[in-house]
Amino acid sequence: QVQLVESGGGLVQAGGSLRLSCAASARTFSSYNVGWFRQAPGKEREFVAYISRFGSTINYAESVKGRFTISRDNAEKTASLQMNTLKPEDTAVYYCAAKTRPGPGLSGDYNYWGQGTQVTVSS
Repeated sequence: QVQLVESGGGLVQAGGSLRLSCAASARTFSSYNVGWFRQAPGKEREFVAYISRFGSTINYAESVKGRFTISRDNAEKTASLQMNTLKPEDTAVYYCAAKTRPGPGLSGDYNYWGQGTQVTVSS
């Protein structure tokens, strides 16, 4: 069983930056591939970024490429999402998720989810 806790969300002006963190309770965090997803009001949850167990594979949604950076620290059992040049359309609840099978996959492929952290970008 893995518990995930996100932090770092908040209100920021367009063009600003935020860094989201995901703390995991897993005994061996390196056993899990990690994804970040987001869900805006009235919209479906969408994929944002993915990082494999040891960081050798990273994927981003086209909408965040060049602006967001995903990373992880297995020793600290954390994953992070650095978000730069934020836009109002980035406003959403951001979720950290984990799974053992490789590949970014779909949200339904992830076994463990955090409670989410709100990111609001004002114009």
